[in-house]
Amino acid sequence: MAENEKAEKKIIIDEDWKQQAKREKEVLTEQERQERQQRRAREAPLPKGDFPGLVNMLVTQALFAMGVLRTDEKEKPEPDLQAARYHIDMLEALEEKTRGNLAESEEKMLSDTLNQVRLAFVKVAQ
Repeated sequence: MAENEKAEKKIIIDEDWKQQAKREKEVLTEQERQERQQRRAREAPLPKGDFPGLVNMLVTQALFAMGVLRTDEKEKPEPDLQAARYHIDMLEALEEKTRGNLAESEEKMLSDTLNQVRLAFVKVAQ
């Protein structure tokens, strides 16, 4: 009877090992897939630089600093209000320095976007 118990334990260990090896292989396969995606994303051509892209870049930085946008959904970072304020100030400077030199649609987009990011800042700062 002792031999049967040893044989059964060996089978269980072998099955556990196989399952662990299978899980490790799946994890490695997923990591390789993610690395390929990241490589492709880096190799993709960047869009043409334009005014809306500049505004969106500054807004995105402000939202990240406020913690509204996050790279990891599990973690909620502490808002960096000073950095958020800096990016909002940059948008305000852009609005001031380009006044009268933008198309009507660009002026409206900048004004609307600036108002929205200011409201988000007030909500986060409370």
